[in-house]
Amino acid sequence: MSELETLTRVLPMVGTEPAVLDDERIAHVVGQGHRILSRRSVHGLDLDLEETPDAIVGELTIRAGVTIEQPIHMCFGLAHPTGTQTIRIDVKVEERASARVLSHCLFPVAKAAQHRMQATIDIGPGASLTYSEGHYHGPHGGMQVMPHASIKIGRGARYFSDFSLLSGSVGELDIDYLVEVEEDGIAELTAKIFAHRTDRITLKEAVILRGERSRGLIKTRVVLDGEACAEIVGTTEAHAKGARGHVDCMEIVQGRAQASAIPIVRVFHPEAKVTHEAAIGSVDKKELETLMARGLAPEQAVELIVSGILR
Repeated sequence: MSELETLTRVLPMVGTEPAVLDDERIAHVVGQGHRILSRRSVHGLDLDLEETPDAIVGELTIRAGVTIEQPIHMCFGLAHPTGTQTIRIDVKVEERASARVLSHCLFPVAKAAQHRMQATIDIGPGASLTYSEGHYHGPHGGMQVMPHASIKIGRGARYFSDFSLLSGSVGELDIDYLVEVEEDGIAELTAKIFAHRTDRITLKEAVILRGERSRGLIKTRVVLDGEACAEIVGTTEAHAKGARGHVDCMEIVQGRAQASAIPIVRVFHPEAKVTHEAAIGSVDKKELETLMARGLAPEQAVELIVSGILR
């Protein structure tokens, strides 16, 4: 089986069919390690990526005023048990442009490997970007996964991100996102993570509301079992009149798992407002008993409750 086949055959695990790579209406790039296995661009999109010995580097630009109708698929991963992958990419969404990026990070057989993503995202005035990142890992753990990003949202622009890791054991996950929002801009960050075995999760997300009437939401749902542990830090700062932000974190622990949630809110203007809520606990006993009374085994009931939390 080729490296391309090894990666694309598990695309259904992150909600995508391999056939999208054959559709000429859909832009994509597939990278294994530091090599680009497949790519396609479409009208209005400049996909300028290149291979180097130690990284895949380059830019993805959506031109001013263009709406990319079909999602842009970015598939990065490792087709072998060991290896290193570094991605350094600048994403630019020019004024009044709009696009959706589906980023698929695929590590079906990794046992001792590293994946590092360093991204800068610049969303121009009135533009919109939806960025969905889905991870699939095999059962082995042993990886270091480090997605880091710096995002700037222009006047009246919108940015929606959704990170999900729901299958397999990752090993170590270190997420660090910094988002700055200008006047009338909107940023919504959602993360859903299911950690197993001895997984170690560090999630740091910061939204800085610099412009008047800017809006920010950080929403995190994390479920931990086995001996997994997680430290979640969500920070929102409001610096201007009418800025509004909210931090919402929920963690569910099972077995010998450990969790911490640290919401940080800072307000630097008398007419700004930031709120937060954080909760850590186990699966609700009453919900569990209700489902078991309807015929589900304990394991099935827990799985259903967890699925609802991560939906």
